Amino acid sequence: MGFDNLKDKTSFKIIVKPNSPKNEIISYNYERSAYRVNIKAKPEANKANIEIIKFFKKILKKDVKIMLGLKSKEKILKIG
Repeated sequence: MGFDNLKDKTSFKIIVKPNSPKNEIISYNYERSAYRVNIKAKPEANKANIEIIKFFKKILKKDVKIMLGLKSKEKILKIG
């Protein structure tokens, strides 16, 4: 899955599947305009959200924040 187009954006939507075997972007959902993301961490005590931020910081080499969806599988992330 290519990530080059993410680096040019200021925000983007993801759909998270927590408790997965590994952290990875698996596809792009065109109907929902969102990246489908697997995250290893469990969705408890904010662990999955922390893992999402670390994962995208590593990929994008920029600061990443969750703007919307802290308690939802659908989230809006802001870059920078």
